[in-house]
Amino acid sequence: MEDPPKSWRLRRGNPCVHAQTVSRVLRARVAEEPAERSDDAARHPGREAWWIRRCRARPRCGCLDYRRADLRCAQPTQKARSPVWPSAELHVHIEGTLEVPLLLRLAERNAVELVSSDPEVLQRRYAFDSLQSFLDLYYENLAVLRTEQDFYELCSAYLERAARAGVRHAEIFFDPQSHTERGVPLGTVVFGLSRAIGEAQERWGMTASLILCLLRHLGGEAASDMIRAALPFRRHFVGVGLDSSELGFPPSLFQEAFAIAAAEGLHRVAHAGEEGGPDYVWEALDLLGVERVDHGNRALEDAELMAVLRERRIPLTVCPLSNLALKTAPDELADHALPVMLDEGLLASVHSDDPAYFGGYLDDNIAALRAAGVLTEEQFGVLAANSIVSSFASAERKAELLAEVRAHALALGVAVPAAARRGAAE
Repeated sequence: MEDPPKSWRLRRGNPCVHAQTVSRVLRARVAEEPAERSDDAARHPGREAWWIRRCRARPRCGCLDYRRADLRCAQPTQKARSPVWPSAELHVHIEGTLEVPLLLRLAERNAVELVSSDPEVLQRRYAFDSLQSFLDLYYENLAVLRTEQDFYELCSAYLERAARAGVRHAEIFFDPQSHTERGVPLGTVVFGLSRAIGEAQERWGMTASLILCLLRHLGGEAASDMIRAALPFRRHFVGVGLDSSELGFPPSLFQEAFAIAAAEGLHRVAHAGEEGGPDYVWEALDLLGVERVDHGNRALEDAELMAVLRERRIPLTVCPLSNLALKTAPDELADHALPVMLDEGLLASVHSDDPAYFGGYLDDNIAALRAAGVLTEEQFGVLAANSIVSSFASAERKAELLAEVRAHALALGVAVPAAARRGAAE
């Protein structure tokens, strides 16, 4: 592993906390047993007090370990929970918003047998310990999504919750291959999601669009076939993305699919630098021509890559609670890459990823960062402005939303983010 950027080494006054953790987590990937967690807590009494204090706030939560206790049981103070900056949500998987109550309702409607009908039992299953164990549960739960109405209700539930989180514009990932391989017609998926999105402005005062994501683990040929099959539905989505298991499925495998998308004038994004190293981010940029990088945390291990991201203003859609849940970042938000990204001038913003599974929506991620004390209120404003600038919304819509950010900053008495100042001037 290359030496980390000097700015990272100097931030904490010790050798690259992030690089050490990445090496430990991504190369070892060893799940901790409860006894080991107790030993770890004994070595770090401050951490133990932190998660125990949060667990006691909701003693009947049923959490399985301290990481899930942190994510699920944190009860931020009103100061930590507010204010909510108007933002764009650019990294959220609609299938990952499937909350247990809706899971149960759809299972009953479609006669799908779940492992349990007890909501608490199902909720405890969300306490996975790796990306793969999360994906296994994620795909298992998709069995309840069968009809256009199912997809409509799933998307409507997310949009309603996102509106409460301050989301004013959303670009929502959907995984058609995970449904078509179960025999669900592509049109059923697209029309159900699109119907909810079509109501977003009237019902919640927000705009939204879809991004079709390709599943890495199904390979490059399947990705190309999926793009071709989706072209008749082209007007229902604005871009193409790449997700699922990252390691072993580098961006280079999907060049043909992304070339088809580019020829159709679709926007291109890709998950890179979550599990995979900086080389995956390089490939996404150079071979796929992506306009945004989803996650991108490990880009900080390559100073040259950071310079390219900064100079080309390539957005990074960062998901802090997701990183904690999947152990693809340090165990404490105080050591997360996000503050360094902002310090380095990268176009980073915060998003929820799979909020039903990872402990929170956009406002929950912001509240957790506030509670960690790693960012100033001005920086939260920068994150909000960055999310809007990074979106594929029209220039007019971006200007409207940046004006909202500017007004919010003035109401709080904090500095207006530079992007919001420019947007207001335009």
